Amino acid sequence: MTTFLVAVITAVAALLAVLGIVSTLARRRIGLLHLGVAGLLEGLLLVQAAVAVIAMIGGDTPADTPTFLGYLSGIVLVPVAGGLWARSEQTRWAGTVMAVAAAVVGVMAWRLLQLWEATHA
Repeated sequence: MTTFLVAVITAVAALLAVLGIVSTLARRRIGLLHLGVAGLLEGLLLVQAAVAVIAMIGGDTPADTPTFLGYLSGIVLVPVAGGLWARSEQTRWAGTVMAVAAAVVGVMAWRLLQLWEATHA
């Protein structure tokens, strides 16, 4: 896990949150731009998961491995769940769903880094 990757994930999550809020304020449903950014975010999260799993296979494990793995598996599911929920929401509030999912990812990414670095400090 690297701080740079977490910072990139946070930046993309912030972009998605802003897009969601803007579409809600404009009283519009989400579009392909929202889904594209959510897809980019999901790809970055999968890279993060792969990096963490490879490091763990190599013997570099966090102190609280079960909690770390719970966060790691959960963070990968949040953009997918948010995207599916937002697509099924036929009102302007779909953007809010995407914004909340993005905010959750941003917070969880830093918590994952915190859990990872607790052992390596």
